[in-house]
Amino acid sequence: MMKRATLYSRRLNSTLKRTEADLVQPPEKQPDTAKKRFSAKKRQFRDRLGFLVVGVLIGVVTLLLGDHFRQSPRELTQEHIDSAVLHTLATKELPSRAARAAAVIAPSVVRIRTDILSSLGGTQISDNDLGVGTGIVIKEDGTILTNLHVVANAPRLVVTFADGMHSPAVIVSAQKDKDLATLKPLNIPDDLKPATLGSSKGSYVGDEVVVIGFPYGYGPSVSSGVISGFNREYKPTESTTLKGLIQFDAAANPGNSGGPLVNMAGEVLGIVTAILNPTDAKTFAGIGFAVTIESAGDALGIPPF
Repeated sequence: MMKRATLYSRRLNSTLKRTEADLVQPPEKQPDTAKKRFSAKKRQFRDRLGFLVVGVLIGVVTLLLGDHFRQSPRELTQEHIDSAVLHTLATKELPSRAARAAAVIAPSVVRIRTDILSSLGGTQISDNDLGVGTGIVIKEDGTILTNLHVVANAPRLVVTFADGMHSPAVIVSAQKDKDLATLKPLNIPDDLKPATLGSSKGSYVGDEVVVIGFPYGYGPSVSSGVISGFNREYKPTESTTLKGLIQFDAAANPGNSGGPLVNMAGEVLGIVTAILNPTDAKTFAGIGFAVTIESAGDALGIPPF
């Protein structure tokens, strides 16, 4: 049997050739994949390098700023302080020294009503007729220091605290030669603030002082002046001569008796006890006297201040 020769379709061969020709393109027609990959890597490297440079710059700036702020501050001199104080005084409205001292002592000042009865009509004498005085709280338990002449022979004592609270009070001690007495109220406010007791030994003639009390029943009233002298003597009518007194010129009138004489720190230097007036007017003529707080402590057994 004769072997038949294999026949190939020309069409198939031509198709195969075209396919290979299509798949295998000349180099100049192939996609530039390698170049694209290289460009992407180059851009990535450039971006990373940019971030690195920015990071380094930020670090350098941070170090420089840190060194700047770690440097020692400018030395503060007295000239700087004086300049700041003068600027504040020139641009700010500040309370006076007397106002600040009065604000410190005010919560400790009490009004004392003696409820003295008139012998003529059986009616109560008004505050303006000396039925009123002043006292100062000196202990947290409510102990009040005042003048003996304010409370002596009073059938009933009522004190009014700075917050408006009223309470009956009794005399617990007295010293006639110092014209001093201590009172104990039956009730006291929860937040009662005792005064800070100072020392007249650290004061000088000419030092500013404040008097606070209830002159003629008005108050609490504040007046200011200076210390005029020390170790003065004064003899009230038909009374023992008072010695070692502080003389001052801050206005004081009937009703101020028993109130505090205060320095500019708000500390009690003495207890206002008398005014000198050569007339019968019983008004202030520029000379007032206060028992020193040291004398009060010695007389009444109060611990040293």
